[in-house]
Amino acid sequence: MSEQAPPSPPESPDSPGPDTATKQKEQAGESRRSFGQILRESILEGNSVTVIFLAILTAIVIGGLLNAFTNTAVLHAWGNFFSAPGAAISQAWNTAVGAYVALFEGSIFNPHTVAALFQQASIGTAIHNGYLAAVFNPLSETCVQATPLLLAGLAVALPYQAGMFNIGAQSQFIGGAILATYLGYGISLPPVIHVIVCVLGGFVGGAALGWVVGELKARTGAHEVITTIMLNYIMYFLLSYLLGNVMQRPGRSDLISPFIAGNAHLPRLFGSTLRINAGFLLALACAFGVWWLLYRTTTGFEFRAIGKNPTAARVAGMNVERTWVLVMLIAGGLGGVAASTVIQGTDFSVNFQSAGTYGFDAITVALLGLGRPLGVVLASLLFGAFHAGAPLMQAQTSTPVDIVGVLEALIVLFVAAPPLVRAIYRLRAARAAGVAGLSGKGLA
Repeated sequence: MSEQAPPSPPESPDSPGPDTATKQKEQAGESRRSFGQILRESILEGNSVTVIFLAILTAIVIGGLLNAFTNTAVLHAWGNFFSAPGAAISQAWNTAVGAYVALFEGSIFNPHTVAALFQQASIGTAIHNGYLAAVFNPLSETCVQATPLLLAGLAVALPYQAGMFNIGAQSQFIGGAILATYLGYGISLPPVIHVIVCVLGGFVGGAALGWVVGELKARTGAHEVITTIMLNYIMYFLLSYLLGNVMQRPGRSDLISPFIAGNAHLPRLFGSTLRINAGFLLALACAFGVWWLLYRTTTGFEFRAIGKNPTAARVAGMNVERTWVLVMLIAGGLGGVAASTVIQGTDFSVNFQSAGTYGFDAITVALLGLGRPLGVVLASLLFGAFHAGAPLMQAQTSTPVDIVGVLEALIVLFVAAPPLVRAIYRLRAARAAGVAGLSGKGLA
């Protein structure tokens, strides 16, 4: 009679089954993957960083093609393509690449200024004659152009984290510009104190408008998109009225204010020959402050929780209405500080064109930066480089500066449509896990 094997003891409910053990092994293997594997999968699967990089690359290529094939010389050369194909292709290439080279030289680095620097007899002579400053002037101009874009971009990105869309950075910029300018020429204070008072005035001028938007949404449910758009028009007309009356420069008939006092100027960081000033450091400090607020404080957690689901946040005991008011107040203040860096750093007066398109460019900066502080910093530097290099590009290659606006629009178009970028480059859809180290979280 054959012996039967004793039955195995029943598995404990707490002991892992074969499926659970397999999943645990897979998770352990996932956590042991090297950085190279993560990087390769991030590129192939097209996470947020990869999509942004490819969006910028695609926009540059399309912008170059548009620039080349709207050029009269290129079109004439391509009219003779079959008789001289090499000349046609070369003409198109030189036109597109030449514009980008000039853009780079005007915003980052110009080798001609470096060559001129090394031709000087001594470093003292180079400094005295301005050759050293000329080397760093492109970077200085990029930082100057990026400063208001960074602050205004933060004014859009912060409400975005709380589920709000701030279209009113333009009106908040104007509000800050009005108050900062008036404090700059209307009162007399010691140098350092005058600078601080004007910056705080810019913050208050923008914050007041942001507070109005937040209060209207909290008390009446008025959508912030509508109220901010309307405030843009209101502030434009208010600025026009003030510049034509109480703030008009004596002896002038056009819409321009008096110059602010020298005591109110933001100090330049590297002497009078370079325009980069303390406003750039202030903008970086504000970016760090927004990051710290969002990711290291209870208030920032409430902002993000309400942005994800205001109903659940209200059930959890968060005061949603108070948060709407607070986030718009801070955002408006950032827009106002953007104006103070322009008025106190470079323009020293306000006119009807001072606001430019900073408030609307801020929306594209915030979108490109994915609404995160570090992303906004990088996006503002990119757009600042475009704006800084555009004049040299136009001077050297006769390329209209409008191509910069085309580039910015194309970048935002592709960033806003990740499936389109993935389809163009045949990228796989990003997995839910495994590439978090290089995903959007890295831009927090």
